[in-house]
Amino acid sequence: MAVQTADARTAWVSDEAASLLHWPKGEAMNGATDPLNMKRGEPALESLLQDLLAAQKYAVLATESGGQPYTSLMAFSVSEDLRDLILLTERATHKYANLMANRRVAVFIDNRENVGADTLEAVAITALGEAEEVASEDCARLRDAYLARHPYLAGFATSPSCAVMRVRVRSYIVVRDFQEVQEWRMR
Repeated sequence: MAVQTADARTAWVSDEAASLLHWPKGEAMNGATDPLNMKRGEPALESLLQDLLAAQKYAVLATESGGQPYTSLMAFSVSEDLRDLILLTERATHKYANLMANRRVAVFIDNRENVGADTLEAVAITALGEAEEVASEDCARLRDAYLARHPYLAGFATSPSCAVMRVRVRSYIVVRDFQEVQEWRMR
């Protein structure tokens, strides 16, 4: 299994990295005119992350309580710099209690289509970080950004019992080609 580690400014990926998002040949992707012909050494991992996070609206949040993992399907939004994932939850839930007891989380996002080719073609991202409930003026700003992506959740998001949670991402683990693993760390 190939593992590479890079920081947010010096991440490098293989030539075909962008094609794993199923971009048609020749279509622009963050300035690349042909992702299939990207040269080795171009910093494309950040683009891969941005594009996948923009394309997917749902993630799986992993929390923990008393040594028992707990997962939840969540709508999410992401900051432009990829440093923060925004999630909303009711305060009277297991996930909220778990987040208050242990802020360390993993958030899983992928582009699978539930077909056999996913084994080699799907891209999976695990964001590792710490969650915190957002208060004050940041709360309204982050809720608005979340609702811009998920307007159908307005009733839920504006409920007084709903908590706006920010996951401060420490790193992203990217898996593709079945066994190619890269880590993109925040500075």
